[in-house]
Amino acid sequence: MERFKAFCEKLTGKDSKGHFRATEKGAGMTAKGVAAVNRKTGGNLKTAVTGKVKPGSKAAGRRKSYCARSAGQMKMFPKAAKDPNSRLRQARRRWKC
Repeated sequence: MERFKAFCEKLTGKDSKGHFRATEKGAGMTAKGVAAVNRKTGGNLKTAVTGKVKPGSKAAGRRKSYCARSAGQMKMFPKAAKDPNSRLRQARRRWKC
């Protein structure tokens, strides 16, 4: 996670206030942070899929893909997987995995 934050800091600049959601609030990037990264890189990042989605929609596919990737992270980092307050678990809860 620290490497990711350092990477995003490089993209968005040192003053990246408000670009990351607090762990207690579900972890991950905010819309402001995503917009800053997209402006800097010309990328196409999107925020988390948190609401109800229709089965088979693009949002449902993004959620399924994120949940599968983060399940792999749970295997790689069992310490974070056991802690219900880790950024990984909070983000998965926000994505409704």
